[in-house]
Amino acid sequence: MTTRSAKTTARIFVSHLAGKAVFDQDGDQVGRVRDVIVQLTADQERPRVLGLVGEVTGKRRVFLPITRVTAIESGQVISSGLINMRRFQQRPNETLVLAELLDRKVRLISGADGRNEVQVKDVAIEQTGPGDWEVAQVFVQHPSKGLRRRGESAIVDWAALTGFASPAPGTQEAAALLASFEQMRPADVARAVHDLTPKRRGEVIAALDDGRLADVLEELPEEDQVEILAKLEAERAADVLEEMDPDDAADLLGDLPAEEAERLLELMEPEEAAPVRRLLSYSDDTAGGLMTSEPIILPPDATIAEALARIRMPELSPALAAQVYVCRAPLETPTGRFLGMVHFQRLLREPPASLVSAAVDNGVEPLRAEQPLQEVTSFMATYNLVAAPVVDDAGHLLGAVTVDDVLDHVLPDDWRHRDLHYEGADAPEAVFTPFTQLRRDGMG
Repeated sequence: MTTRSAKTTARIFVSHLAGKAVFDQDGDQVGRVRDVIVQLTADQERPRVLGLVGEVTGKRRVFLPITRVTAIESGQVISSGLINMRRFQQRPNETLVLAELLDRKVRLISGADGRNEVQVKDVAIEQTGPGDWEVAQVFVQHPSKGLRRRGESAIVDWAALTGFASPAPGTQEAAALLASFEQMRPADVARAVHDLTPKRRGEVIAALDDGRLADVLEELPEEDQVEILAKLEAERAADVLEEMDPDDAADLLGDLPAEEAERLLELMEPEEAAPVRRLLSYSDDTAGGLMTSEPIILPPDATIAEALARIRMPELSPALAAQVYVCRAPLETPTGRFLGMVHFQRLLREPPASLVSAAVDNGVEPLRAEQPLQEVTSFMATYNLVAAPVVDDAGHLLGAVTVDDVLDHVLPDDWRHRDLHYEGADAPEAVFTPFTQLRRDGMG
């Protein structure tokens, strides 16, 4: 058993630490805490805290050795020195408290035959000396009794529990980790999911609702999307595809074998599958392949007030909400004749009772579905657009290309997980010392 110092200087539950600001010794904020890294042992010896996972500029997750943490107080972490900006890579002997310990089912040693099962709800770490922290206590909850009664909870010493070192299948839920995702943007959740172990990722994917999973899939690299979709039951995979934007669903299905893509399309609701099928008919490097088929479309007799109400819809991306497209009926793509578009700035300058037809800008020729990516980017740059209409040869609106769709295709394939600020193998060492020489075990 680890011998503790006579005087405990600090103790904090990890869930309270998550999201707290990290400051350097000059008082400047350098990031936020996203997890705590510990090293488990095979017996009941208290795990040593190796460091923190911090999120810094560019949403990059980095390793902060616990030896560089000088204080955890008033809801903030104080560190000394500079931060090594190399992206955090979890090692085999490391365990992430929030991502891998919370919600795990373990056993109280004092229980009958050692089978008194409880679930981990939080973990407390304790400072035992300068730069030295260890796991001290665990907040656990007993199984619920009956349909409505929540199980009793308790705070116990780490040594009172067993079953941490090698969790059996099905012994960990994802409630606590999902709770930490609630206030995060889909792109940030995608990064967190990407960094999880395969087993833990599967647990989280299974627990996410279809809409949230769709949002996360849209932000993941193609190989991750395909891998996750392949592990879902076919019915659920179709449901998730229905929740995705049609252009993102088409991109994902385009990466699957044709037979598998067709099987999932057959399982989707016909009205949800139809726009996806249309998008799949275009090459992915053309305006038709880039566009979304669900921009904001209004008839010419709609009012400015109606248009403003539509662009306020929270589920719209900023690019899609930048303008509305005025068309003759029908208003579902492909629409009737495209009349023009109205930028939201123009909407803000017009009386609410006025008709959108009076504010239409028809001086810009819309894109054609077959135009290649290079022409699309040049068009949007020439007219300073964040979204552009796409029509067929008969002048019917097919959809709109947004700047985020264009960026997805012009950036390198691995842009989502490439270092955003430092290119090359030697850039972090040249800029961020002395952390470069620190080993992961916290030693200098």
